[in-house]
Amino acid sequence: MSMVILYWGIFLSQIFLSLAMILAFFRLIYGPRAQDRVVGLDTLYMTTVLLFLIFDIRSGTNIYFDVALMIGFLGPISSVALAKFLMRGEIIE
Repeated sequence: MSMVILYWGIFLSQIFLSLAMILAFFRLIYGPRAQDRVVGLDTLYMTTVLLFLIFDIRSGTNIYFDVALMIGFLGPISSVALAKFLMRGEIIE
């Protein structure tokens, strides 16, 4: 019984996280302001990390954990770079 609940919980979380990724991507592309695009990028990389962790739980291996860890490390750096580019028009001075 608990395996069925766990299976459906993981399945529904994958669906909702995929929907959140699609909405964050639209926010990133069609955001009315630069701040909305940065928030869309932050949401996109965080939902990607969570989706990889859910895949890791579902598969029972540790393969996706390393990918999620690397995205978690590089996500804030990309957000800062995007914010700096949108504010000044250049990343490296």
